[in-house]
Amino acid sequence: MKLKINKYITIALLAVLSTSCSDNFLEDKKNYGSVDDSFYQSQEKATWYVNNVYFDYYSAFKSPNQSLVGSFTDVYSKMTEEVGGIQPLINPTITYVNAADGSGYYGGKLEDKINNVPYNRIRDCNSFIAEIDVKGANLDKTFRDQAKGQLYYLRAVQYFDLMKVYGGVPIVTEVQTPNSVNPEIKVPRATVTQVVEQIVKDLDMAASLLPANWAGEYGRVTKGAALAVKSRVLLTYASPLFNKNWDGSNDRWEAALKAGLEAETVLSGAGYGLYGNSAKDWQNMFALGANAFCSEAITTQLLTVTNSNVAMNNSWEKAIRPISQGGTGALEAPKEMIDLFPLADGRRPTAANYDPFLFFLNRDPRFYRTFAFSGAKWDYKENAKPVVWAYTWLDNAKKVYYSDSNNETSPAFVRKMTDVTATNASSFQYSGNDILEYRYAELLLNIAECYAALGQTGNATAYLGRIRKRVGIDAGNNYGIGTLADKYAAIEAVLYERRVELAYEGKRFWDIQRWMLYDNTTLPGTTSGSTISKLGLQPINGTQRTGNYLQYKNTATSADPLTASRASISVDPDAASFQTQLAALATFYTTNFVLAAPPTPMDNVNNAPVQIKFNPNYYIMGLQNTVLSQNPWLTQTIGWKDASGGEGTFNYQD
Repeated sequence: MKLKINKYITIALLAVLSTSCSDNFLEDKKNYGSVDDSFYQSQEKATWYVNNVYFDYYSAFKSPNQSLVGSFTDVYSKMTEEVGGIQPLINPTITYVNAADGSGYYGGKLEDKINNVPYNRIRDCNSFIAEIDVKGANLDKTFRDQAKGQLYYLRAVQYFDLMKVYGGVPIVTEVQTPNSVNPEIKVPRATVTQVVEQIVKDLDMAASLLPANWAGEYGRVTKGAALAVKSRVLLTYASPLFNKNWDGSNDRWEAALKAGLEAETVLSGAGYGLYGNSAKDWQNMFALGANAFCSEAITTQLLTVTNSNVAMNNSWEKAIRPISQGGTGALEAPKEMIDLFPLADGRRPTAANYDPFLFFLNRDPRFYRTFAFSGAKWDYKENAKPVVWAYTWLDNAKKVYYSDSNNETSPAFVRKMTDVTATNASSFQYSGNDILEYRYAELLLNIAECYAALGQTGNATAYLGRIRKRVGIDAGNNYGIGTLADKYAAIEAVLYERRVELAYEGKRFWDIQRWMLYDNTTLPGTTSGSTISKLGLQPINGTQRTGNYLQYKNTATSADPLTASRASISVDPDAASFQTQLAALATFYTTNFVLAAPPTPMDNVNNAPVQIKFNPNYYIMGLQNTVLSQNPWLTQTIGWKDASGGEGTFNYQD
């Protein structure tokens, strides 16, 4: 996805600008965004063009829980069980139906400047694809093909993100000249089927032009990446949000399965696959450092530890580290996420086999690499064996105190994708952890889901088993999955495994969206196919993310009452005595702590507790007023008002 040179793209742009002063390179033109023909007459300058498109797509991508190219927001992750805190689209006190409240991702009104919005990015792709073989005919054909392959890929990715937000959108594959009276540029919203066909066409073209690997340029998109994204697109297209017949027709599921298997074959042949064979390897693959090749990373965002105005750093490390380690405060895990993870043998937690107070006992190996908790070791460069503590206590006047200044409303907090060698010299601001945007594990889960939807439960179980085997779960009882009774149980098992394996990687909302899991309510003219009922799930609407303080049982003074007694506690999943350490920690918790509700709930409006409420028209967003008024031929999405206040008519399931 993102190449190493893009971390320094500003240097290249400065070089372009400095050249323009001496030989009129990139002359000032009234046609904003156009480039001089000389851009296509040398590989160096053509590469700058391609690199700049990458930069526009991915320069904002600095945290793994972000999504949507160009904007890269984490708001979607915050509407799932992974993170507490009410967001506008799940706020039960607000209802959005007007065009003014539609999504702004599409872009705003035309201006006499270049804005980094979807159709400008698409225009850049269209321009290069159309002109490189004409104006750059003197360049090496392999270079031209591989350059075009990257732009076909990027165009497809942009259309896919537009589809996820709006369903059908106008398809533009040629450079248009703005003209208020030319009817040819009045492109209507295409159907979702037409958008998918265009995306697949672009990805197939990209796959035909791109290499399996890049020599010396790790991070550029590859043939396997194009095919893997095709699998992702067709899986979304087969899912209930866009597929009324998801439970009655196999056509789309078979197409998605074929795409997934093809991607698996190509990627495995090019040296990609699940990284390592232990939970420790699973942890380490997220922090190999120095932009090292990771066999699991189908697409990756390469970042750097460099502190400069042209460098791009990972903001995740700073966001998840607690105050005591120099971070901005831990990312608190809701109780619902803590309780979600399987047990050590792969079975799911139940009231009979799991104690939510001693939540850290007997858990899936990935649990200890996804979450930290009081008593657990969490390294960083300046401290090789730091133990994190985040508990509260009260004095006689009921004044609250916090251990090591860590005021955390959860007994567990996210540590997944951490770098245990990161420095806190600048509060972890300059982390260089690469972001593995599309992992091989996700591809296997895509394939498993297709097998499940087709009723091939044995194949679905086998692919799930590969995910669990890698982290060291015992093979007994199908790696704890058991025997899946039917296709609905198999689909639910895959969605569950995605929640665990891909937790905090920006994927959960899109799974909720495509399976319509907030509740069974739908808009007139659409259907969910009763997914929640058929999969045996509870609606997310009506639930809330729950926080708890880990609180000292007894009254104390302002001095930490546990400083001395906790000194011998340290839980390290890499230690040979790990199970003994867990047992000691369990005794320490039982002796000293209780769980206490914080005064302000995780999910609140004006400090009052609320439950999640996501309305059905939010699954596919409406176009904003500025877009509709400037493009009056565009129809509004059903469930949303148009610019005149009329009802939207565009049905994304047609």
